[in-house]
Amino acid sequence: MAKGYRPVDRDQAFLLPPDMREWLPAGHPVHLVIAVVEDHLDTSAFHARRRTGGAGAAGYDPDMLLAVLVWAYAHGETSSRRMEELCRTDVAFRVICAGNLPDHCTIARFRKDFGEAVAGFFTGVLVLCARLGMGRLGVVALDGTKVAASASKAANRGEERLRELAERAVAAHAAADAADDELFGDARGDEVPEEAWSPRGRAGRIREALAQLEAERAAEQAERDAEAAQFRARQQAGQRTGCSPAHAAVALAEENLARVRAAREAELAALEERYAAGQPRRGRGAGMEDHCRVRRAAAKVDKARERAAEAERRAAAKAGPGPVRNLTDPDSRLMPVRGGGFIQGYNAQNVTSADGLVIATELTSDTTDMAWFAPMMEQAAAAAVLIGANRPPGPAPDGDPDGGGIGQVLADAGYCSEANLTCAGPDRLIAVGKGRDLEKAARGSGTGPDWGGPAVRAMRERLRTGGGIAACRQRGHIAETPHGHIKHNMRFRQLSVRGKAKAAAEWTFACTVHNLLKALTTGHLTPQALAALAG
Repeated sequence: MAKGYRPVDRDQAFLLPPDMREWLPAGHPVHLVIAVVEDHLDTSAFHARRRTGGAGAAGYDPDMLLAVLVWAYAHGETSSRRMEELCRTDVAFRVICAGNLPDHCTIARFRKDFGEAVAGFFTGVLVLCARLGMGRLGVVALDGTKVAASASKAANRGEERLRELAERAVAAHAAADAADDELFGDARGDEVPEEAWSPRGRAGRIREALAQLEAERAAEQAERDAEAAQFRARQQAGQRTGCSPAHAAVALAEENLARVRAAREAELAALEERYAAGQPRRGRGAGMEDHCRVRRAAAKVDKARERAAEAERRAAAKAGPGPVRNLTDPDSRLMPVRGGGFIQGYNAQNVTSADGLVIATELTSDTTDMAWFAPMMEQAAAAAVLIGANRPPGPAPDGDPDGGGIGQVLADAGYCSEANLTCAGPDRLIAVGKGRDLEKAARGSGTGPDWGGPAVRAMRERLRTGGGIAACRQRGHIAETPHGHIKHNMRFRQLSVRGKAKAAAEWTFACTVHNLLKALTTGHLTPQALAALAG
């Protein structure tokens, strides 16, 4: 039973201790975050992007703003307005700010201007984790995850609609210019220079989206032309070519028709020469278009064109409504997600170590993963060298190669191809089908997927062994746990900025915060460990 009540005196002179460090317990993790950002990481790239020495009020320290963002992202807050509010009301944020109260515009501008500085921040945290003894590279995993963009699916437009909007924008600008000329004359003296216009305005985004679609269509046409040329070259060399591609068949039929026409034209010219020399005409004779060989060649051209049109119709029906671009964020794409459906977003590629560190990351606009295996392996190899060079003295962690580097790479079936299985790099296990089919094949109750070339078949046999399937089972835990932590625990499911460069910087920052949190939660990042590093 309590003796009484504690007094509630809101007029007390010092409601909080005068020393901010006493507002929170000495072991509170925010003190470690502040120490890491200010004393153990190179943040000069963030300082270089700030301008000082001019007139006006003093600016905010980039280290303080960076620590605010780290602490906010670690606790699932990505809204700059919410961060401004927390800097006023939350004790941990107030300790970070040390009495400064940045507004949401300052925080948003600082985040928007991350640029290439985030890459150095990611590398610095990775080096710090390596110095703390983290980064087990015996087995790493590569996986992709879809991240929603700061854009709506409803803002997607096809090429025809984009052209209509572009023409409408040009007409509106022309009408506005004409009205201004009529009202103000040719010049007013206060025109805004062209280089000061915003390239990310609506009209600029329409032009950018339209240019992307045109470039994509040109690339597809160039790919079809190259495929047709390769088919014709194999055919001319006498190699077995099989069924010709629909677009190649049209070109072949048109070339054949041109040869037949040229041959018939030469025959008609020879006949005219003989008639001119006095040879009598016999019969009516067939002309150019009604000659049997020309008619057959022309019929083949018509048939090839019908086949190509039908192939395009089937491909269009299979592909859906056709290519679109988003007016809000032209770099984002419609991404298929697990369980069906699509989101407007990006495809992030991460390589994760066995102890949960993201050692390499890339934000892409590709809807599939296959093309990113080799580039991500190059990034991971460079990260492995960096981790190995900064590890504390002593034996390597269990399972890591004695000579350093990556021991084995795990990946799902989205990366399975002959090229990815045979390219340079460490040993790899890439699933050749769904997990349940691989498990059945390993137990001997199924054959598993039956497709692919020699490398795919060899991988299928390897995954039927006990060691192969046991190693493959680690992939889900290693690769997908960090994605689950970032999206669920950190609540980072949608980007806050637009454009691929800025979105990639924000995703890299989120992965950096994940690594820093991993060091905190596993007990590697402690005041004693930081003191040892400083000593």
